[in-house]
Amino acid sequence: MSLDKTLLRILACPDDHGDILYKRIGKTESLVCKKCKRVFEVKNGIPIMLPKEFKEE
Repeated sequence: MSLDKTLLRILACPDDHGDILYKRIGKTESLVCKKCKRVFEVKNGIPIMLPKEFKEE
């Protein structure tokens, strides 16, 4: 499952409001902030973008 392109255009990093990139490696989906490089997991097609739920890339 991939995210809708319209959704990807309106989503932004919750911390610095930077643009995000969609990445898929195998079955793992994630969103990466272009500015701060934080990685947000996508579970069952839903982006988990709570500020405390990020991983460093």
